[in-house]
Amino acid sequence: MIDNETVQKNADIPNQSLAVVAESLYLINLLLLPGLAFLVLAWLYFKYENRAPSLAGCHLRQTFSASIWAGLLLIFVNGIIIMGMGYETPYTWIIVISNFILCHSTLVLLGIFGLVRAMDGKRFHYPLIGPSC
Repeated sequence: MIDNETVQKNADIPNQSLAVVAESLYLINLLLLPGLAFLVLAWLYFKYENRAPSLAGCHLRQTFSASIWAGLLLIFVNGIIIMGMGYETPYTWIIVISNFILCHSTLVLLGIFGLVRAMDGKRFHYPLIGPSC
């Protein structure tokens, strides 16, 4: 027997699939194809920014914002540390590598949480770096 919850969930599949694609692109940007996956995510964001349903729009805004923050944290912050402390000191590399590992693993873990929530058809808010839905 099919209940109303199953019918409602199946009616929302296009909305949910866009949310899953957005979260997947966020993780691909962090783990497999940095830059290229961000360009695809940015294209999706600007294409569906104003006309995406609420769930997909929320995940698109969250992943686009989180991707920009990820770039700032992983590239620019480490670049500032290297420029400020010098290229050849061992302490620089200890701080840079520690910062990269901590930030990167946190961002990946948040992306996994977001993907699970998107697959479940629920919203997800990236703490500190994501806009409100």
